[in-house]
Amino acid sequence: MPAPTPRPGILDIAPYIGGESKIPGRDKVIKLASNESAIGPSPAAMAAYSALAGELHRYPDGGATALRQALALRHGIDPDRIVCGNGSDELIQLLVRAYAGPGDELVYSAHGFLVYALAAKACGVTPVAAPERNRRSDVDALLAAVTPRTRAVFIANPNNPTGTYLPADEIARLHAGLPAGVLLVIDAAYAEFVGHNDYTAGAELVTRFDNVVMLRTFSKLYGLGGLRLGWAYCSPDVADVLGRVRGPFNINAAALAAGLAALNDVQFVAEALHHNHVWRAWFTDQLTALGLDVTPSAGNFVLARFPADPARNADAAFEHLKANGILARKMHAYDLGDSLRISIGTEAELKSVVAALTSFLG
Repeated sequence: MPAPTPRPGILDIAPYIGGESKIPGRDKVIKLASNESAIGPSPAAMAAYSALAGELHRYPDGGATALRQALALRHGIDPDRIVCGNGSDELIQLLVRAYAGPGDELVYSAHGFLVYALAAKACGVTPVAAPERNRRSDVDALLAAVTPRTRAVFIANPNNPTGTYLPADEIARLHAGLPAGVLLVIDAAYAEFVGHNDYTAGAELVTRFDNVVMLRTFSKLYGLGGLRLGWAYCSPDVADVLGRVRGPFNINAAALAAGLAALNDVQFVAEALHHNHVWRAWFTDQLTALGLDVTPSAGNFVLARFPADPARNADAAFEHLKANGILARKMHAYDLGDSLRISIGTEAELKSVVAALTSFLG
């Protein structure tokens, strides 16, 4: 008898591989490969997490009511238009599954987050990568890639892994050029780190139009990557659809409690933002002084381009850093093999990176 056969396209998926976290033979590793928080989670979030130890037999609130209300209050939006997910990754997958299928297309920026294409292929949808310009999403290229088969356009803003962003007027122009039946998904996972006055995360477009979704996460600024917690702000119709296709208890109780506590720990959030602002600028200046081409970043990481010389290229730099107990992220999967993405870590961690790269490039 023949073995069960997966749907067409499933076996074409190259599974997502996260940044490395261990180095054989080393107990202590500087992990700067996954854009995790440099200072970790809020003490209030950790306390809320620990407080639930005796309640693990209870199901969580399937509607994430308290968290949605707190998010609505913080951002001045309607809680009924918020849908929480098991990380924004789950919401990406749910949106594709709900709005596209075999024969349809999903458009995204060429160096955009890998999960967009993976989610598309899992549903039999064809991912279409629009070329970028100077490692920055190109609105004209995105619009040119739209066809009658396009069901959604995904754009990370700021983008991972380049760190670049599009200002609010460019995002508005992108939306204005799309047919009403095409969903524009603005993945604003790194929104909190942007310090530019011309940027918005996209909530105002969601409020005005039915075909816009804004995605956010607790994995970056709030340091809760291990709990998997994200949220979407969308039209009532899209919220209704997501509510129908998501699991009834898709977020665990610890994530809900820690997320609420982290959101309300305003002082800790301010400290995390200040740390990223100061040390992102310092790190960028240091790498630039070493002769590396550093893409200006609006996130909690930088993308550095290395020379073509095999002895000094990105792969060689990665191995040199690894030999010094430091893990960065290779970018071959994003067609950026000449570069490494390095998260903004602590002061000591970043100084260790600079010292290692100084010896490597010297």
